[in-house]
Amino acid sequence: MREAAGDDYRTLREKLAGYFIQRRRADIEAWREPGLLPIRETTEQKYSLSGTVERFYGDVLDYCAEVVEAQQGERGRRLAFWGTLALMRCVGSSPAAAARALRTRAILEEDDTAEAERIAATMLDDEDLTEDDVEPGAAIEDPQLATLVATADTLAANMPRDPKFMALKRVLDSLIGDGFSPVVFCRYIATAEAVGAAIAKAFKNHTVETVTGALPGEEREARVLALGEEERRILVATDCLSEGVNLQSCFDAVVHYDLSWNPTRHQQREGRVDRFGQKNEKVRTVLLYGENNPVDGAVLDVILRKARAIEKQTGVQVPMPDDGGSLTKALMAAVLLRARERRQMSLDFGMTDTDAAKQIDVAWTNASEREKKARTVFAQRTLKPDEVIPEWEATRKALGGFEDAERFVSRSMMRLGTGLVSLSRGFAASLHLAPDRLQERFQAEGLLDDSTQPKPLRIAFEARPAGGYLSIHRAHPLPGILAESFLENALDRHAPADDPATLPRCGVWETDGVDSVTTLLLVRIRHRIDSRGRLGPRFAMAEEAGAIAFAGKGMERIADGDAAFALLEAASANVVDAVRDAQIARAVAALPALRPALDALAGERASILAEDHQRVRQALGSKAAVKVEAVTPVDVIGLYILMPRL
Repeated sequence: MREAAGDDYRTLREKLAGYFIQRRRADIEAWREPGLLPIRETTEQKYSLSGTVERFYGDVLDYCAEVVEAQQGERGRRLAFWGTLALMRCVGSSPAAAARALRTRAILEEDDTAEAERIAATMLDDEDLTEDDVEPGAAIEDPQLATLVATADTLAANMPRDPKFMALKRVLDSLIGDGFSPVVFCRYIATAEAVGAAIAKAFKNHTVETVTGALPGEEREARVLALGEEERRILVATDCLSEGVNLQSCFDAVVHYDLSWNPTRHQQREGRVDRFGQKNEKVRTVLLYGENNPVDGAVLDVILRKARAIEKQTGVQVPMPDDGGSLTKALMAAVLLRARERRQMSLDFGMTDTDAAKQIDVAWTNASEREKKARTVFAQRTLKPDEVIPEWEATRKALGGFEDAERFVSRSMMRLGTGLVSLSRGFAASLHLAPDRLQERFQAEGLLDDSTQPKPLRIAFEARPAGGYLSIHRAHPLPGILAESFLENALDRHAPADDPATLPRCGVWETDGVDSVTTLLLVRIRHRIDSRGRLGPRFAMAEEAGAIAFAGKGMERIADGDAAFALLEAASANVVDAVRDAQIARAVAALPALRPALDALAGERASILAEDHQRVRQALGSKAAVKVEAVTPVDVIGLYILMPRL
């Protein structure tokens, strides 16, 4: 029965693979789309516990071991284990977090098993507890804590000399020197507040902001946005900003001040800056760890580095294979026991020789193999890039790139009487000088404020503009609003002719681009697409815009498509009204005679579309037949006459 169930599962996955497409980052980057995703540079920076800090760590380690050993019963030991481990983690985070944890008396529930599970979930950085950045309590009342609290307070007061912070300062010096704007992620609120204050003193020419779960969601966002306006900025945050908040427009480096025990949390932190829309071509991530901190050593070597290696192998991020935290608990129990025995707390604890480390290694291996099998099923290898390159290039051309967006926006703003002003890194668009109805649309999209003295909008037509500039592309609201406005006015019979937003559907101009009177028609062609396959006949409609040009008294077809559109580029001067009216009347009268040529153009476009559909179907392994038929008559949506300059 189990084998049969497995066969049914594989069959289901294979069926799903026909509809589900898994795209890895490597798949996207294989197309070499310029400016799509940044290059990530990942480094590690170690530091050493020493002096009073090292002795404090050892004292807390001894204290935690004694607390666990003194507990009676499995449930009590379990609660004590996770509680003392949480305390150890606070000590490794910062003296401030240690002091706050040592002072906090945890409120135990009647069911201490549930309390232990809650503490364990927090320790394991459960993804559902993103904003739980409060320091855990020591959960006991003990006079011995007074000495530890006093030491923690002393160390917290001397934060600038803390070995871990000194390592962070070196990292920030390097990042800032290379032109990066960093985000420093901490695990606990007390750590973030202490680190933020120390950074502000060390980097007085930078604006430093600290954002934690102690702030309401709206205020967090407001502080981040305000900080983004500063030229020199450093953000310190807890994991309350590691998910759902985009930082790529203002920051391009991440420093992991505290190691997360969940690899996914690291990926979420880095994903705030390493994502589509990042202005810098490179992002940098730095991971801080204590080389003689046994907890850091175990997390780094057995969990984080394993996760990174699997991501490189599979191309995707695999979750930590530790359901319930049993493996991590066994690992940390072995780590703390061995650390207490040795008390040298070196990084080389022989973790690969422990049973817990071996179990986690096996779990990682199994997770990696499962992911590879999933990739085998869901990878879309039947569609090869080389076979669909013509469609890819045609789609990119039809949609338009940054150059097309710049040409359209520049000419549109010029027609509206408020052309773009060239700046050192882009342009200034005075949207407040546009017609009132356009201003309302700009305000609705957040492109124009409603103040009495609005500022010009700084824009650039590139994927990664300079700080303070908006990236304008074909899907941005600015060209969208302009295009919609011009189209609506062009189709509105009652639109004022003298309105700059009203584009003429007929026109006559002189130009150096033609040798004889040339009539250019802007047309809309519709197609009926019929296909047959295993699922039976299917029907679809498609439409496209095109252009065709005729010249001379005989109205001979001389160009179509891009070549016809190019003729309009050279149009430069209007003609007198009498000549304009006569030429338009002549061209309109000739339209019935041009119908056969328009139908021929539609037929040619239908044949090309049919070839495209057939080629893509064959690339996918389909033998389905397809037929494309042009719907006639073709719609003429624009008529323009070009006359040779005398």
